[in-house]
Amino acid sequence: MKKLFGIAFATTLLDQLIKNGLLFFMSYGESINVINGFFNITLIGNTGAAFSILSSNTLLLIIISLVVLNVLYFCFIKGKKLNDFEQLSFGLLIGGILGNLIDRVLRMQVIDYLDFNFFGFNFPVFNLADIAIVISMILIAIQVIKGDKNGVSSKSK
Repeated sequence: MKKLFGIAFATTLLDQLIKNGLLFFMSYGESINVINGFFNITLIGNTGAAFSILSSNTLLLIIISLVVLNVLYFCFIKGKKLNDFEQLSFGLLIGGILGNLIDRVLRMQVIDYLDFNFFGFNFPVFNLADIAIVISMILIAIQVIKGDKNGVSSKSK
């Protein structure tokens, strides 16, 4: 369980350090070209969830985040013996949720900054917490698809 909480802590900490560093050095709407025509650091605030879903419903998104964190802990983590793969998956998920939750509580919006352009398609701007959540979902899906009988929280302590 130490790995899970270590991964969650490291993910949250790194996410917040990056966001606070960018807020210190950049203004909202400012963009720094990193790889011409492909990647920019663009500082924006997002009051919604992914792709600005539920935009301007910050309180609802805070409540949803808290409910998800509690469900994760009480249904999948507490009293379970998780393997390393599960600890990585849940650690990234919790860290990502916490990173964006901290933004919503402190700033009433999530700070996004990773701005990619793929062959003329400008992908929505996102952040490290979002990456952690997506990777965790992929890892959990892999475990579920594999049908691991000892997987996702089936073992008790």
